[in-house]
Amino acid sequence: MPLPQPFAKPVKLMPDKTISVNYLARVEGEGSLTIRFSDDGRPCEAQLAIFEPPRFFEAFLRGRSQLELPDITARICGICPVAYQMSSSQAIEAIVGSEVTGMLRELRRLLYYGEWIESHVLHIFMLHAPDFLGYPDALALAKDHPALVKRALRLKKIGNAIMILLGGREIHPINPRVGGFWQVPTKGELQKLLPDLHWGLAAMQESLSLLAELPYPNFERDYEFVSLRHPTEYPLLGERIVSSQGLDLALTEWDEFFVEEQVERSNALHSLIKGRGSYLVGPLSRFNLNFNRLAPAAQEAARLVGLSVPCRNPFKSLLVRAVETVQALAEAIAIVERYEPPAEPQLTVSARAGTGAGCTEAPRGILYHHYAVDDAGIIQEAKIVPPTAQNLRTMEADLLELAPQLAELPHHEAVRRAEQAIRNFDPCISCATHLLQLRFER
Repeated sequence: MPLPQPFAKPVKLMPDKTISVNYLARVEGEGSLTIRFSDDGRPCEAQLAIFEPPRFFEAFLRGRSQLELPDITARICGICPVAYQMSSSQAIEAIVGSEVTGMLRELRRLLYYGEWIESHVLHIFMLHAPDFLGYPDALALAKDHPALVKRALRLKKIGNAIMILLGGREIHPINPRVGGFWQVPTKGELQKLLPDLHWGLAAMQESLSLLAELPYPNFERDYEFVSLRHPTEYPLLGERIVSSQGLDLALTEWDEFFVEEQVERSNALHSLIKGRGSYLVGPLSRFNLNFNRLAPAAQEAARLVGLSVPCRNPFKSLLVRAVETVQALAEAIAIVERYEPPAEPQLTVSARAGTGAGCTEAPRGILYHHYAVDDAGIIQEAKIVPPTAQNLRTMEADLLELAPQLAELPHHEAVRRAEQAIRNFDPCISCATHLLQLRFER
């Protein structure tokens, strides 16, 4: 496939030129971006104004039963509902002292990997690849490269099939519950997934060579990477929170080190590390902090496309997502092949007054939940910190550092580069509560 040059030859913008985008496509949610320059032409401020109305999920969870959490929180997002179900369920299980282990936990991991597959494939091929290949959207891409788009759709359907089998449906699954599942599949039902999983693994490995040839802009930043860490697994279900600057925390220590701030321009809170500032969650963080926990197939895929640790180029998050898709497919195959149905589909979950935290790795990064319940299992307080809210301040910092390059580009190229930089994060702005306009103010 011939790869077009991503950007035209730089053309100096006139000092009074304003760049506007009425709607930032291929992200989920609403907001605006303004980049301000000082009188001497230097960028001094980049602001993401998130003006989508807040949806008050934390408030209307109060007074509801702890057993309702997976069904209610799943509605926060249609792309990563499993993440909300898993984090909320783990928080309640921590309160009542019920730990999901064995094959029930394996089924949770398989369901979660189904979500990773469908979310990563959607982002890589439909939302972000058009930026690198010079197309306005996936429909235009499909006209010139139908085989690529058809392969992507088939890959996404593999993730959807896992969601349907284990979750009951691919959007807002109804089968997961606190303590496990309402029902579990037979061994035969799971094994029917294997032919497509094996095809998908080979197709994704083949796609990596193409994705490695994309014209990645030369741009790096020294992020503080934050992710979960498991003793042996690539992070998915919650264990400890670690960072590239030395954090190593139990989930219950979240509030000692992280803080949320309200800013006037945003209906989404900004998350910061106390005393340190912005940080990055998501694929780049998981990859940099947990490379040695990737499955052998995923480690080999990374090496073949030249990805190594540390990788600090946010544009290469697309390539890291592809490696994580190999990880999800390889692990899904392994889980299916060793699966034996558990004796019961769920643990008995009682009611107990207390507080508890749950944190899992959504496709976009860590998703933290904290709840307080009374002795009847009724929720008294709720706190949900989605990955996009954690990345908002980092997105602004990326755009501020990119601003000198943007100022040298023609109008349409500056807009495209800014949008592409935001899509590096695959933001789910609605989850954070949700980009529309781009303005340069001089």
